[in-house]
Amino acid sequence: MPGKTWFITGCSRGFGREWAIAALERGDRVAATARDTATLADLVERFGDAVLPLRLDVTDRDADFAAVRAAHERFGRLDVVVNNAGYGQFGLVEELSEQEARDQIETNLFGALWITQAALPILRAQGSGHIIQVSSIGGISAFPNIGMYHASKWALEGLSQSLAQEVAGFGIHVTLIEPAGYSTDWGGASARRATPLPAYAAFHEQVEQARRTRVGTPGDPVATRAAILQLVDAEQPPLRIFFGDGPLAIATRDYESRLATWREWEPLSIAAHGRG
Repeated sequence: MPGKTWFITGCSRGFGREWAIAALERGDRVAATARDTATLADLVERFGDAVLPLRLDVTDRDADFAAVRAAHERFGRLDVVVNNAGYGQFGLVEELSEQEARDQIETNLFGALWITQAALPILRAQGSGHIIQVSSIGGISAFPNIGMYHASKWALEGLSQSLAQEVAGFGIHVTLIEPAGYSTDWGGASARRATPLPAYAAFHEQVEQARRTRVGTPGDPVATRAAILQLVDAEQPPLRIFFGDGPLAIATRDYESRLATWREWEPLSIAAHGRG
């Protein structure tokens, strides 16, 4: 079987880089994007023409379309499109500036939307393709101090669930990967942090302590290489999948709580319906 052709955003580090390496090592071809293509130089040196480095800021819609077009022109097809580029915006809801809020949505949501829109005509013409949306356990649950990040990922989840239904008839699959905490720099150099308000000083300490307890031992990003290959090779890939140990327990508690609350308040819900 011929190898797959990938388009992956955010390949300078983290999951994007690990998945590019996984694909290239098995003989696939990768269009790898980064804000600074110098971070991809070692991949080009190692894998040669199998990798196409592309400088890209995913918030630039025109540049997104141009990058996808360049990848298609170079390789002739696209099999796997991975929307990985993104970052974590830290800050309580009251602490967020307008620009911080807008920037988070521009990158994590609109960046994925533009790449998806650019790729879809190609995938439809092929009658095949797999769009991978990198969400998070934060795409289905929520914790303090990253509300804007949650907003971006919850939006991506809804968008992608609709998308999956819209494109299934064209032979296109959509998968939301929802990772747990991993040893990437998501909470380090890549993160952005709002200016804290003194009124929340004690709460910030509580939040940080709870986060350390919740995250535990972070996962190893290298371990996701085999997982991503198995996922994209599946004949019927899932719409949603967790990466890492722990998210299922969080999701179970969260959804059981929601169901219990909805059931408790169902009499009021029905009363609010009125007469048919």
